[in-house]
Amino acid sequence: MERNLKNVLVISFGFLLLFTAYGGLQSLQSSLHSEEGLGVASLSVLYAALILSSMFLPPVLIKKLGCKWTIAGSMCCYIAFSLGNFYASWYTLIPTSVILGLGGAPLWSAKCTYLTIAGNSYAEKAGKNGKDIINQYFGVFFLIFQSSGIWGNLISSLIFSQASNKVEISEENLACCGAYDCMTDTTNTTGSAEPSSSLIYTLLGIYTASGVLAVLLIVMFLDQIKSDQAKTEKEILETPSFWSTFLATFQHLKDKRQCLLIPLTMYSGFEQGFLSGDYTKTYVTCALGIHYVGYVMICFSAVNSLCSLLFGKISQFTGRKLLFALATVTNTACIIALLLWKPHPKQIAVFFVFPALWGLSDAVWQTQTNGLYGVLFEKHTEAAFANYRLWESCGFVIAFGYSTKLQVYIKLYILLSVLVLSMVTYGVVEYLEAKSSPGTPTATKKENVGPVTQETHM
Repeated sequence: MERNLKNVLVISFGFLLLFTAYGGLQSLQSSLHSEEGLGVASLSVLYAALILSSMFLPPVLIKKLGCKWTIAGSMCCYIAFSLGNFYASWYTLIPTSVILGLGGAPLWSAKCTYLTIAGNSYAEKAGKNGKDIINQYFGVFFLIFQSSGIWGNLISSLIFSQASNKVEISEENLACCGAYDCMTDTTNTTGSAEPSSSLIYTLLGIYTASGVLAVLLIVMFLDQIKSDQAKTEKEILETPSFWSTFLATFQHLKDKRQCLLIPLTMYSGFEQGFLSGDYTKTYVTCALGIHYVGYVMICFSAVNSLCSLLFGKISQFTGRKLLFALATVTNTACIIALLLWKPHPKQIAVFFVFPALWGLSDAVWQTQTNGLYGVLFEKHTEAAFANYRLWESCGFVIAFGYSTKLQVYIKLYILLSVLVLSMVTYGVVEYLEAKSSPGTPTATKKENVGPVTQETHM
């Protein structure tokens, strides 16, 4: 096997193992640690730490440690979060969330740098176009990586379905589920089965082992950047300088198009935060039990992955405006339906319809917003995508931050308001683009889709 492709597969399966654990844990945080909102508070802190990490750590760590050891070290931060869940309290979960957040940005930056260097290296030897090889490597990576959401959630559901203390939920308790929740610990109020400590420890043990295997895979089988590639790595990290990149992130806000895209970018964080923090807890866990959370999130992950691939292909024919309209209509319909729907165990299929439609919409928000940034800010991509990460993470922080303070129906109204504002400001951006360059095609640039999908998984 060609050596660079071997390294791509090692990184891909390392991330698959790592995010099988993290993806499953993120889906369960609001249900597993619902007392005093500890679970969603940990996620809010995690994304706040990610914002700081994105601004300061990646260039420094990659320059000092190299890509391989930055990836391995950052993966250990994820393992720390798994360990913090063994004895979940404010003194264990919040610090390990900070550690994970700080490790998140260097992990993804090192991965992107490594795949870019590997792609350019092979292209140079084979006499091929570097961009084509890099896109091919990212395609292989995301093909393998995207399935982590399925495996992580499947493991949690299979383990929690072994619980012997399943309880029939009364109609009175079901009244506390859904949009007009009772603002209490719905996991306990409804009498739904709380998994035993042994099952929780079994799950956390599997997740921790999966993370350890990921680190071992990277340490043992991933090649160091070769000496003839060191120059490429150095150029990537030093041009532009760290401080110029940091300042460019905020200077980029002088572009009014970037400012107009802030609501749309934040909405991406809001809608993902709602699904993983509120839908899983107040609809699924409340009415069906925690063992269904994994199955529901598998449905979301599967539809999201398939639609991401589909929309990446068809956007060149439909243009981004039509896809944004599709996502807006779908998300709006879901939000209105969630406001009206009273979840009940007899309507089990409905619990899967919502994440499926949400996955369809999210695929548009991720691929097309990413592509939009690539088209609009082609000459300032680094500053533009730094803003993308910054504002999407802010959306996550806010969504998880108010999760325990507001009833679900208020959060749904907030979500709908932000969506409407996003589409208004996005419409202004399209108007400005059409006015300034009427001949510019609206299709997104496919090559920009891969690397930014990372933020949906952290």
